Amino acid sequence: MNDQTLSDPGTPRGCPFGHGGGDLTRLYGPEAATDPAGIYERLRKEHGPVAPVLLEGDIPAWLVLGYRDNRRVLDTPWQFSRDARIWRDWREGRVADTSPLVPMLAWRPDCVSQDGEPHRRLRGAVTDGLQAAAARGIRRHVTHFANKQIDAFAGTGRADLVADYAEYLPMLVLTRILGLAEGEGRRLVESCAQVLKGGEEAVAHNERIMEILGELAERKRSEPGSDFTTALLEHPAALDEDEVISHLRLVLIAAHTTTSNLLARVLQLVLTDVDRLAGLISGQLNISAVVEEVMWNTPPLAVMPGRFAAADLELGGHHIAEGDLLVLGLAAGNLDPEIRPDAGVSVQGNQSHLAFSSGPHECPGQNIGQAIIETGVDVLLHRLPGLRLAVPAEELTATASTWESRLDSLPVEFAG
Repeated sequence: MNDQTLSDPGTPRGCPFGHGGGDLTRLYGPEAATDPAGIYERLRKEHGPVAPVLLEGDIPAWLVLGYRDNRRVLDTPWQFSRDARIWRDWREGRVADTSPLVPMLAWRPDCVSQDGEPHRRLRGAVTDGLQAAAARGIRRHVTHFANKQIDAFAGTGRADLVADYAEYLPMLVLTRILGLAEGEGRRLVESCAQVLKGGEEAVAHNERIMEILGELAERKRSEPGSDFTTALLEHPAALDEDEVISHLRLVLIAAHTTTSNLLARVLQLVLTDVDRLAGLISGQLNISAVVEEVMWNTPPLAVMPGRFAAADLELGGHHIAEGDLLVLGLAAGNLDPEIRPDAGVSVQGNQSHLAFSSGPHECPGQNIGQAIIETGVDVLLHRLPGLRLAVPAEELTATASTWESRLDSLPVEFAG
């Protein structure tokens, strides 16, 4: 592989991605927003299981498309580190502090940015705090807030289950878990969405999140409670202030954005399949089977940031240089024809999807997310008799960013 300069003027000189000619594919912009799956498949045909791409600001990265290649990266942190301080483009000044990539990729004093013993120490505090929160009755909180959201539109006979339900329910439950006021949670929904969406507003919204969470941590030091924030503050791992606030941010953004997206996709699948809907209402079909199918076919995080090559190595037939950035194509990996030659074959009972990541950094809050979705769907179906789509299924649209593809709306009708 050579070090030829890319013809794209936005790409930094010295980029290691030799590609034999034309411009690299951007994982952002108009095409990426409307047809990310088409981009993944084209890249797989052109480059195999690992492909060179450009992220916002035309920053180069490797997109991992193969299922086995994703597992290798996720399961070997000594080769593929989470520590962004070894990211060459960051070290050499090609990523500005104002870049929308910073909220998603930059190093922070949280468990996601660490490997080895520092990771184990911090993750232990997060896992203990989440387990304590789950033990206090997540489903009770979900039922309360689900009914409250439904009360706002139940008498109208119509709703948009994205804007009126899926976008808010996970955050409202998280406010209770973290110890935030409900009103603060409603403000944070927009900011979390903007961080994932990228663009010019991402950094400002990230700062807004950090400010709210800093105030929360300060309040809980003097007024402790039975919440996740207090659990972090009092944990034997002795987290400092920056570590506490960074983990509050991590849980807030990761849990809300992925769970709200997954909830919307589960509702989409249920409402576009009359048999599934009838099966759930009658109790003959378990909602967990539907959730599993969505996690395989439309995982809530399509592309996960990020890993950094700890040394020169080979992956998927490509030479990866030390300091290169890799982003993990969870959606593409789940649909890898090497492991799913026929994507139409049922995946029921198969939990080896990539939706929750894998390895040391596998999502520690997945049981909480599952509880929010399962309870949220159950309450909705039993509160709204005659629930059905208000538009043809083929009219439903989604908009993607680099990291996720979100359903734009899910208009429904029911007996008001």
